[in-house]
Amino acid sequence: MSDMVEKPLRSGWTTGACATAAAKAAWTAMLGQGFPDPVTITLPRGEKPAFALALGEAGADWARAGVVKDAGDDPDVTHGATIIATLRRGAVGSGIVFRAGEGVGTVTKPGLPLPPGEPAINPVPRQMITAEITALAAAHGVSADIEVEISVPGGEKIAHRTWNPRLGILGGISILGTTGVVVPYSCSAWIHSIQRGIDVARATGIGHVAGCVGNTSEKAVLRLRSLSEDAIIDMGDFVGGMLKYLRGHPIAKLTIAGGFAKMCKLAAGHMDLHSKRSQVDVKALAGYLGDLGADAETIRRAGVANTALEVLELAQAQGLALGDVIAAAAAIQARQVLGDVPVSVDVLVLDRQGNPVGESG
Repeated sequence: MSDMVEKPLRSGWTTGACATAAAKAAWTAMLGQGFPDPVTITLPRGEKPAFALALGEAGADWARAGVVKDAGDDPDVTHGATIIATLRRGAVGSGIVFRAGEGVGTVTKPGLPLPPGEPAINPVPRQMITAEITALAAAHGVSADIEVEISVPGGEKIAHRTWNPRLGILGGISILGTTGVVVPYSCSAWIHSIQRGIDVARATGIGHVAGCVGNTSEKAVLRLRSLSEDAIIDMGDFVGGMLKYLRGHPIAKLTIAGGFAKMCKLAAGHMDLHSKRSQVDVKALAGYLGDLGADAETIRRAGVANTALEVLELAQAQGLALGDVIAAAAAIQARQVLGDVPVSVDVLVLDRQGNPVGESG
């Protein structure tokens, strides 16, 4: 037997923390102190990590530094990206001004933490950068009138693997982070995107959104509910996270769309639909078939089935509306999470080709 012990997952750093380190290094160089390597910053919770520099360049009134993002063991799309801060002296009294460089997006829709026209450098990273710059300025007796441009080479391409285009953040990624730390598999970035999608929908007057498990359900709900792409919330497996946010930020109507197996999990009360964190209860499905009038042999086979799809096929062979029952049960579970907030819910259950096999009505 192996004596190997599973290693704990390694945490990483947000794009905001990397941008802060790069900005501090560039500002230190502008103050005549050279590029600190590694450069140490203070995070919102007091941690003081050190970052190695990937580049350092300086001119008469500017300096540039870069840090390669290490997301630890989290499958973050920005892992390995170089976060670059270019600092330039600004006009007297201008203070700290943020700019979007190559690969950093610009906000174009309302509802986000920043108004349209602003670079997608979120509030906490801005606060972190500002704190480091002003502290160094005070220590050297100079004003902090600085233009801070954050860029990420290849960021525009990376952004296509994020929600940014749908949220109206165009031209690149966002500089994110509230703690500076990336917790492996916390999926905080995905939850953040769900919340921002809801915020944008509310701010732009969209009264009907659809929480979709994946690409197939997105295409189906666009077709079957006549919604625009702006109304799609890519909830993935995080239906609970979406519902809890809607409880505090309601939208008049919600459609939840997903495959049969995922919706079976929701019908059973699971709010995380990932296969590692919830399973389909085929015995419960067999019970539903009994309620629908299935014969004893069909019920027996359903109770020992290997997959949810196998149970669905048994139901379809006998013309039993199992999909509708699952959709109705899933809608009840969703409404329980939403409580008494004014959100109308319907559930759309789909097969693997995106065809409806059940609706809650």
